[in-house]
Amino acid sequence: MEVLKERFGQIGSQSVYSFTLKNDEEMEVTVINYGCIITRINVPDADGMIENIVLGHDTLDEYVNDPYFLGAVVGRVAGRIKGGSFELEGQSFTLAQNDNTNHLHGGLKGFGKVVWDAKVMEDGVLFSYLSRDGEEGYPGNLYIEVTYRLTNDNELSIHYRAQSDQKTLLTATNHSYFNLSGNLKRDVLNHSLHLKSSRVLELDKEFLPTGRIMEVNDTPFDFTKGGTVKRGAESDYPQNVLVGQGYDHPYILDKNHDHEIVLKDPESGRTLTVESDEPAVVVYSGNSLKAEGDFRGVPSRKYLGICLETQAYPDSIHHPNFPSMVLEKGEMYSSVTRYKFGIED
Repeated sequence: MEVLKERFGQIGSQSVYSFTLKNDEEMEVTVINYGCIITRINVPDADGMIENIVLGHDTLDEYVNDPYFLGAVVGRVAGRIKGGSFELEGQSFTLAQNDNTNHLHGGLKGFGKVVWDAKVMEDGVLFSYLSRDGEEGYPGNLYIEVTYRLTNDNELSIHYRAQSDQKTLLTATNHSYFNLSGNLKRDVLNHSLHLKSSRVLELDKEFLPTGRIMEVNDTPFDFTKGGTVKRGAESDYPQNVLVGQGYDHPYILDKNHDHEIVLKDPESGRTLTVESDEPAVVVYSGNSLKAEGDFRGVPSRKYLGICLETQAYPDSIHHPNFPSMVLEKGEMYSSVTRYKFGIED
């Protein structure tokens, strides 16, 4: 196991570095201390060809100007908060409104557009950040650590730990766009997805949960026996049409740490198994990627990557029937998501 640190750029007086985690199986994961962004994941295909399987850029400027949260840790709250406001113990808090009138992925900067402290470890890197009281409108000084570790079994783990000196909201996730074809040779429409999830949250026209929990059976949202991503892209089912022909929906996980999310590309043979502590995963099929700009020379377009955002239910602060994302004063927040890369048998 090896961790290589290199200079990546500068933001004001703050230096940004890349950290490349290398294991004994020739897998490499590169992350930067700007937004804890995963810039590359290099893994072999069925023929042993090692290629990158996430959307990314080569320069810091491109990440600073990126509108898609590419590879970043997003928070304090991943997903949307209706109206950019909420109440805790009778007190109202107003957040940054960066998605029409709503709050999205932590706000204007959140966790994804700031420089984190970094500490190299034997098998990974630990990032830390102090989100001050009032940042993006959230209460409490929140200290958060995000640790990336790589094993020789081609497993990348992300461990989130945090504590606040006031009651606040927290659910962080990683926003990587996966494309198992390798170096973005194809879009993800023919990727197959298997989810241990029998229920999904219905969305309204602003992509916020209505509060209704839908059964997935007999709908294009049923991946309990597997299915291709293009099922949703080609569907005239109202919820698929609503989000731009595809998926941008929170699935309620029936299982945790039990192969609950499996993504496969039949042509390359690559597989990705995601396991998490979290109660839900937002499956976003890249429907809003615009045909503008590029990712390392590959033109941007719809369905070029798929996000698997493990997190709490979005906007749960406004839905008493959803599991809470409230973090109590002094309580330790801890959550782990593991990404296991392999080859289909």
